Amino acid sequence: MKKNNLLFILTLFISITFIISACGKEEIVNGIGLDEIVEQGYVTIGLDDTFAPMGFRNEQGEIVGFDVDLAKEAFKRIGVEVRFQPIDWSMKEAELNSGNIDLIWNGYTITMEREEKVAFTKPYLENKQVIITLSDSNIVKKEDLIGKKVAVQSGSSSLDAVNKEQELVKQFKNGELILFETNNEAFMDLEAGRTDAVVADEILARYYIQKRGVKKYKILEEDFGKENYGIGLRKPDTELLEKLDQTLVELKNDGSAKLISEKWFGKNIIK
Repeated sequence: MKKNNLLFILTLFISITFIISACGKEEIVNGIGLDEIVEQGYVTIGLDDTFAPMGFRNEQGEIVGFDVDLAKEAFKRIGVEVRFQPIDWSMKEAELNSGNIDLIWNGYTITMEREEKVAFTKPYLENKQVIITLSDSNIVKKEDLIGKKVAVQSGSSSLDAVNKEQELVKQFKNGELILFETNNEAFMDLEAGRTDAVVADEILARYYIQKRGVKKYKILEEDFGKENYGIGLRKPDTELLEKLDQTLVELKNDGSAKLISEKWFGKNIIK
């Protein structure tokens, strides 16, 4: 009887341990082959649909932007339709690895942490994390953020970049960053005077400022570092990765990427 009880307890312990271990791992689906994508006729790209000018909704509610045009042109050459899927940006890698989307293509910064979760194409744009304040702010350098309310988008590379300087973050108001779901919300709080500064991608910040009024804001000379944009794929999707890298080179060499860049930025900023 005692042996049976011991066996039961041991079996139960092993079962519980297995369940806990399984729950702690992110589900990763098998990769999708290039032939499979061509056969199904479409690819699903996940994006933050408030991230202007890379991918956002225009006044008609259509998803537009630099990355949107670049993706459409790239997959037109591959012979595949692009379907854009708005996602919670803080859950982007989980959306990719669960199979809900096939790519992350929306001003997606290449970082060491992200490279552990996804495969990246070669970089196609350079960017940096800038500090934005209202034009009449007395904040003129990074050190002036001490004691101030600093905002970033949750799950963004801006958050990662600022968090690398923890000694500075500890000296922000309440010793922490203020997180928002979107950059638009962060900028709205800055405009309302509820925060003192926003850290965001320079590409987004300059586009936003141009639309909202150049005289209302200033961008500090100091920043939180340079970075590169890439396209994120599941690690097993090696064929698709190779094809995308090849197609991006073609778009650059024949001038198509230059035209798209000039449409959105007024100049060619392709890497």
